[in-house]
Amino acid sequence: MDFNLDETQQDLKKLAAEVLAKDGDEGRLRQAGLMDVCVPEEAGGAGLGPVEMAVVLREVGARAAMVPALPTLAATLLLARHNPSDRQHHHTGHHTGHQTGRLTLALREPARALADPPTTTARPAPASPASEGGWVLSGRKVSVPYPSAEVLVTADEGLFLVREPATAAEYTSTGEPAATILLDGTPAERVAGQEAVADARRILMAAVAAQASGVLAGALELTTAYIKQRKQFGRALAEFQAVTMQIADVYIAARALDVAMWSAVWRLGEGLPADEDLALAAYHVSEASRALYTCQHLHGGLGLDVTYPLHRYFAQARHLSQLLGGADAQLDLIGALV
Repeated sequence: MDFNLDETQQDLKKLAAEVLAKDGDEGRLRQAGLMDVCVPEEAGGAGLGPVEMAVVLREVGARAAMVPALPTLAATLLLARHNPSDRQHHHTGHHTGHQTGRLTLALREPARALADPPTTTARPAPASPASEGGWVLSGRKVSVPYPSAEVLVTADEGLFLVREPATAAEYTSTGEPAATILLDGTPAERVAGQEAVADARRILMAAVAAQASGVLAGALELTTAYIKQRKQFGRALAEFQAVTMQIADVYIAARALDVAMWSAVWRLGEGLPADEDLALAAYHVSEASRALYTCQHLHGGLGLDVTYPLHRYFAQARHLSQLLGGADAQLDLIGALV
C-alpha cells in the first residue's frame, strides 16, 4: 500500500485541521461538511470511504476535541456500505443533514467483547403501523456515544434503525455523553442483513484506532514542546538521556499505531481482508494509552492541571482503549485470527 495521502485526502486533512484549530465544535464541523464525508453524494455528502473517515478522526484526536465525529462517521459509513442505493437518501441523507441531528452506532453489550456476536435479538413484529418496518428488538447496548433520536443497532438478524429508544444516561471518562440503550420489544426497521454486523465491528475498530492515533500524536507534540523549554538544573529536560529515551518510546508507540491503523483502513476501503490489521491496530490503541502515562510523567504536576490540555488527551486515550475492550481482549482476538 501507499501510505501517502492523495490530493483529496490532503485537502480533507487541511480543512479538518483548520476548523478544529479554531475551537471547532460540532456545528462548525457540520457546516464545513466534515461530518458528512462518508454520506453518499446523491444524499448530499462527499461519498468517501474508510481512509477519509480516518483522516478526519485523526485530526479530531490530535486536538482531543469533544465532538461526536466518531459515532457519526462510523454510522454513516456503515449505512452507505450496506444500505441499498435506492434507499440511501432516505436513511443516510435524512439522518445526517444539518437540520435533522445525529446518527449514532450501538454495538457493545454488557460484559461482552466487541468481537463477540451480538446477543440483542430481533424478531418480526405483528403487523402494525407502529412496527416501523416490521421488527422488534430486545436486549441492551452499553456505552453508546452521543446518544441521539436515531440509533443504528446490531442484532442477531442484522442491522436495525431504532428511533427514540429508551435510554439510561452515562458519561465517559472524558466527560462526553453516552447511554445504555434499553430494548424491550422496541420497534425497529431493518436496514441491512447479518453481513453488516461484522462490518460494523470493523468500522468501529478502524474509527477508534484513527482517533487514538491522533490523540497520541497530539500528546507527543505537546510533550516534546514542553521538555524542550522546561529547564531543570540549568538544562532543558530534553537534554537528559533518561528523558530522551522515554519520549523515544512514545514516538515508537505513535508510529506503530499509525502504521497499523493506515494499513487497516486502506484494506477496509479496498475490500481486502482486514481483521488481522484491525486487531493489531486495536492492540496498539491500548499501547497508546500506556504511552500517555509517560507523557503525563514527563510533564510532572503540570500534566494533572485541568487548565492544561494534556489531561484531555489522557482521558481520551483511556476511553478509546476501553471502548475496544483493552489490550488483553485484542491479544485474544489476534491469537484467534492467526
